[in-house]
Amino acid sequence: MVLVAAFLGGISLYAQRVKSNTVKFRLNNLPGETIQSQPDSVPPVINVLEPSLNNEGFYMTENSEIELLGEVTDDSKIRFIAINKEVLTLNKTGIFVTSLKLKPGENPVRLKAMDDCSNIAERIIRIEYNPPVVTLADKISTESTYYALLIGIDDYTDRDMEDLENPVRDAEKLYQTLTQRYTFDPENIQILKNPVRTDIINELDRLRMKVKPSDNLLIFYAGHGYYDEAAQIGYWLPADATMKSTADWFPNSTLVNHLRAIQSKHTLLITDACFAGSIFKSRSVSRAHEIIYDRIYELPSRKAMTSGTLTEVPDESPFIKYLIQRLKENKETYLSSEELFSSMKMAVISNSNVLPQYGDIQNVGNEGGDFIFLKRVK
Repeated sequence: MVLVAAFLGGISLYAQRVKSNTVKFRLNNLPGETIQSQPDSVPPVINVLEPSLNNEGFYMTENSEIELLGEVTDDSKIRFIAINKEVLTLNKTGIFVTSLKLKPGENPVRLKAMDDCSNIAERIIRIEYNPPVVTLADKISTESTYYALLIGIDDYTDRDMEDLENPVRDAEKLYQTLTQRYTFDPENIQILKNPVRTDIINELDRLRMKVKPSDNLLIFYAGHGYYDEAAQIGYWLPADATMKSTADWFPNSTLVNHLRAIQSKHTLLITDACFAGSIFKSRSVSRAHEIIYDRIYELPSRKAMTSGTLTEVPDESPFIKYLIQRLKENKETYLSSEELFSSMKMAVISNSNVLPQYGDIQNVGNEGGDFIFLKRVK
């Protein structure tokens, strides 16, 4: 018995995991080596490194596609890792990565790993995809640029043409209002002060090349206007216009041709001058709460509002006064040109002898939409 006890006391026993996926007990201090094996019954461990899950294995995102990064650990060799039945490749340290395309709502993701002893680990995580709410303001800001051409003519070269005092100042006031309160950037607004006819045409040609079908264009004119009743033609009178000849006048037919060529989504023409009623067909103004903004923005439009019909208008214009005042007072994110006109019409009528007009410009691609002033977010 003493010999047996001494023999057993000389044995040191230790366990070591090896790549054969079994636990081997090695007996030392023997003439030979005896190895006993025990099967590995412990499954792999699956860890998700990214995205950061909560304690319940849940993650919420506004992205339609995310990257899933994780690792699999085990004392044995990993046979495979699968994500929703797609087998992935592990690197030498057990790291895996894949991209997941998500559907709106909750997306269950099943992770499954197996080692060489056929031990299986499964884990289900939940990723909820909530698409960001895209407002009309977001859409307009992303897709569209607001351009403006502001024309004011005070000084005329022809001595027979009476100079004016306010058009240039009115154009400058409108510029300040558009850039400070609405999404018109200064670099996208051109002010023409006392332009001659070719200046106006050159700027319209430039807009034709620059404005895209997703963009919005506002054109403002303040200065002398004339309506030839016999020919039924309306004119802007540029700074170089003379009373003796129409050669340097700017007819509404030429303006219509340019508006047809400029492929904007919405064009709004605002004129504070005697203007030809034939450029647009009159229509009634609908009430503001009946307008569905996303619908009217989708449809292309070509609108005009003028300070009068076919009569002369005063130099100090109530039309411009209330136009700018209403733009400044507006507290809503969206203001359609129809709402703008409706809000100022009675004030203009009550404080002047002119009847302001609003309507669709004919034969230039109007499809029933409307120009929308988008208020700047401060």
